[in-house]
Amino acid sequence: MVAEEFQMKQATDSSTWWIELPKSIFQHDEYTYQYLVDGNLKIADPFSTVILDPVDDPFIDAKILETLSRYPAGLTQGIVTTFDPEPQDFNFALDHFQKTDKSRLVIYELLIRDFLADHSYSSLKDTLNYFKKLGINAIELMPVQEFEGNIGWGYNPSFHMAVDKYYGTRGQLKEFIDAAHQEGIAIIFDVVFNHAFSQSPLAQLYWDPINFRPSPESPYLNVTARHPFNVGYDFNHESAATKAWVKQVLSYWINEFKVDGFRFDLSKGLTQFNSGDNASLMSRYDASRIAILKDYADHIWSLDSTSYVILEHFADNDEEIELSNYGAMLWGNMNHQFTEAAKGFRSDLEGTDYTARGWNFPHLIGYMESHDEERLMYRIMREGDREGAYSTRDRETALQRMAAVSTIFYLVPGPKMLWEFGELGYEFPINQCVNGTVNNACRLDPKPIRWDYLEDTNRERLRQINSALIHLKTNYPTFSTPDFTFNDGNLFVKTIHLSHPEMDAVVLVNYRVTASDVIPKFSHPGTWYEYFSGDSIVVENTEERITFLPGEYQVYTSKKIDTPEDYITGTREYRTYEVDIYPNIINANQNIHVTLEKASPIYQVLIHDIHGRLISADYHRAEDQVIISLQDQLVSGLYLLSILTGEGIYSGKFIRQ
Repeated sequence: MVAEEFQMKQATDSSTWWIELPKSIFQHDEYTYQYLVDGNLKIADPFSTVILDPVDDPFIDAKILETLSRYPAGLTQGIVTTFDPEPQDFNFALDHFQKTDKSRLVIYELLIRDFLADHSYSSLKDTLNYFKKLGINAIELMPVQEFEGNIGWGYNPSFHMAVDKYYGTRGQLKEFIDAAHQEGIAIIFDVVFNHAFSQSPLAQLYWDPINFRPSPESPYLNVTARHPFNVGYDFNHESAATKAWVKQVLSYWINEFKVDGFRFDLSKGLTQFNSGDNASLMSRYDASRIAILKDYADHIWSLDSTSYVILEHFADNDEEIELSNYGAMLWGNMNHQFTEAAKGFRSDLEGTDYTARGWNFPHLIGYMESHDEERLMYRIMREGDREGAYSTRDRETALQRMAAVSTIFYLVPGPKMLWEFGELGYEFPINQCVNGTVNNACRLDPKPIRWDYLEDTNRERLRQINSALIHLKTNYPTFSTPDFTFNDGNLFVKTIHLSHPEMDAVVLVNYRVTASDVIPKFSHPGTWYEYFSGDSIVVENTEERITFLPGEYQVYTSKKIDTPEDYITGTREYRTYEVDIYPNIINANQNIHVTLEKASPIYQVLIHDIHGRLISADYHRAEDQVIISLQDQLVSGLYLLSILTGEGIYSGKFIRQ
């Protein structure tokens, strides 16, 4: 029954409504309500911070539901709003959290559903020690606002200010954020302001039931989308109503939860410019879109001047430069390029360098994997290159290749992001179905949770290497210096040269599936220290070549620094054996023989002359012997022979008469 005393009154601005409720209705333990619009439509409050859903809530943990009012069964239908008449303030241990500088930011993106078996904020809080050990300084949560259904990615939001109960309560989320801050870890929310779905009250309030879409009267949503990438119903961000709503949502998360920043999903879609189905047109410089995003950024910074504003934008570079100059950070998708490098194919990694894009500030958040991209390990093991016995498709080798791409990825200056379990070489495809098959329709399906990876020595080794690289990035100014050169000109061999008053560094990686000569070009002669192995070398000739194994990576610094406490030194994991070559002095067309100590696969046979020039050679194996045919290729002189095997490097010298 509808009681007239609960009819809301229109305010003098003609656009808002209000009511003062009598104290008598707050004398019970159940506090729920809906709006009845035009005597027909029943909706929950668009600004709900907690909702009750008779369809989805039966699948929510009973302990979570016990903290809320009961659904008013038999009295209404559909989603209702519930609230606390006297909400308790949460006492954050850290009232003012000191955020990491943008240039040293390392973000861990995760979907709670696929990260923890009980998908809870409480367990996520208990996992903070793992993040601390890994060394990251920010966690980006995929949408945790109420969305349609329980099991999804969260990009179909319906109540943008309500905590999704599938992951826990409001209090548990605050406890997680507070605990993360105490560990020096920022919390970034993924927010979805491009669109809403039909469950949203903002859609239902102004609805065309015949065409099943927003009506022209809606002050929030466009009747039809203004760009080709839209899903759901497209928000009109030039509307004052939409702007006010977005700012209220942002204010709530900052003020009530102390969220440290926001990643704006599909930020390129926050425009009224109609690009139709033309993706190229949508990406062009759009002054109105820039103004909208700057306005939202200004609002965020008015509440917290250090808050991170992150855009999933992918617009033309001139627009991204302007937004970067304004203080926003933008996603930089390098999935394909790093995948090709890891597989052993030609790759152009230049796009991970913000200066190569003409940007003035290190506001490019590079990533090799995200929730939207295929997993590197999956593709390496199915598509990787091979040469002789060396194959990137072998799991152990693929994990080593992951370490090689991580070395360049983290140490090119600028903020970075990694996707959950990427530090352990997660190898299940993005489109894997619950039943284990692979189908594009299964992209949003739950994926295997693989904490057991930590029991695998090779995967734990990869985690250690990632941790060691992150340690460099976050603790040493050298790796956020503006004075660096990323040499990406060679499509297989990559180098980074970094200069800083405290320390210089040189990063070297060979992405070939064969050995390759690398010229380190150290900035000065003297003693240099290899970070991973702990070894040192005395450099006299800065142009001297070094032979790198397939997929080998090294980081040299001009002063000795330590790896994290749990790191075990030595990344090459190869032993060097001195071997006898018979005959040691050869004539034209004479073969040479080498006896190997262990039955290990041969990757490559290399011959260098005294000037460091590489000479190829044919060989075959006969039990423990390697027989090398030189076919009169050599002039008189001294030569160095190296045989690269799975066990180690066999080397020796011989003379051509």
